[in-house]
Amino acid sequence: MKRMLLSLLLLTLVTLSGCVPRDLNKQEKFLAASPRSILVIPVVNQSVDVTAADYMLSTLSIPLAERGYYVFPINAVKRVLEEDGLSDSSLVHSSSASKLANLFGADAVLYVVVERWDAKYMVLTTTVTVAIYYQIRDGKTDEVLWENREQMVYQPKDAGNAGGGPAGLIAMLVVKAVQAAVTKAAPNYMPLAHQANAKALLTYPGKGIPRGPYAPVEQKN
Repeated sequence: MKRMLLSLLLLTLVTLSGCVPRDLNKQEKFLAASPRSILVIPVVNQSVDVTAADYMLSTLSIPLAERGYYVFPINAVKRVLEEDGLSDSSLVHSSSASKLANLFGADAVLYVVVERWDAKYMVLTTTVTVAIYYQIRDGKTDEVLWENREQMVYQPKDAGNAGGGPAGLIAMLVVKAVQAAVTKAAPNYMPLAHQANAKALLTYPGKGIPRGPYAPVEQKN
């Protein structure tokens, strides 16, 4: 009887462990590796916007530097990779972190994928969405030290309450339609990209990365 109860207990524990969501954060490994420099490689773009990768790439250096890490100049990195036959971002991402890090003497490599970068128009509103996946790998062992995924969404503010009866309602609907059309015509993705970076990289303790060796003294974590 005791053996049966023990077996049932073990089976329950195994079942429960299978239900635990995968933890994207591996900060203990990150702290153990203690990287001082991070290589930011070209971004892979899975969205329908052909400009998303370059825009996203331009936002990554500052938050990493603010967190206290040396970041290799992005334009120089792209040029060296192209000379090494890695002009396509997908080829770069398929390369090992140790190979990429060895080209620059980096401690770690940041891989970033744009999963969504779009604006959906629905007559009276336009929803702008940016979804980004981040991963940092050890430049010596290729081990994943940290990873995160963030999605930011923006919608134009409501036009307000309709006053003045039917005429006010029509005016409000016209304003909302114009706002939606303008947002669709020229969606501003960059604030969402910056917000995603801040939430993904800088929220520590939390899901962000630990404080680096070059962080300002006033940073406590």
